[in-house]
Amino acid sequence: MGSTSQPRRGDTRQRIQDVALELFAERGYEKTSLREIAENLQVTKAALYYHFKSKEDIVISIFEDLSRPLDELIEWAEQEPRTLETKQELLRRYSAALNDAAPLFRFLQENQAAVRELSIGDTFRDRMFTMLRLIKEPDAALTDQVRCINALFSIHAGMFALREIEGDPEDKRKAVLEVALELMTSAHHTESQG
Repeated sequence: MGSTSQPRRGDTRQRIQDVALELFAERGYEKTSLREIAENLQVTKAALYYHFKSKEDIVISIFEDLSRPLDELIEWAEQEPRTLETKQELLRRYSAALNDAAPLFRFLQENQAAVRELSIGDTFRDRMFTMLRLIKEPDAALTDQVRCINALFSIHAGMFALREIEGDPEDKRKAVLEVALELMTSAHHTESQG
């Protein structure tokens, strides 16, 4: 029974999230109202309220939806052996997850005051520390721990820093991933020799 003539309830929710993120990017979070979001969707404010009671609810729902793959990635990595191959796969999957969540991360970067008020930043910071714990060895040499930290953050920072560089976004993402994997491999080889 795969009828596509009637949209699923989730489609409206997704449309609200997408339009809200676009408006937040254009006008800023503080300057965007629920009324403007409803108008852009061509729905009544009441219809919008059915799904979300506030802008905060919209942002939190977007964050939860887009961070679910990160939670699943962390869960996967915690079950795997702490080998170089696992850590490399963790970085590959992390790069893909961040790429899929790029609109959210642009919002987080451009609306830091709102993010602090919503405590989304704390949740994301906790995920980052968990990721770091999964890719670096606590007894490794300090330089190797720094390599692992930089591998993770190069993927994260690359999303923002490379926007100003000409080129295909996927090629840029792959270049950042390649550097991150080189850092991880270098740290691992030094760890296994020491």
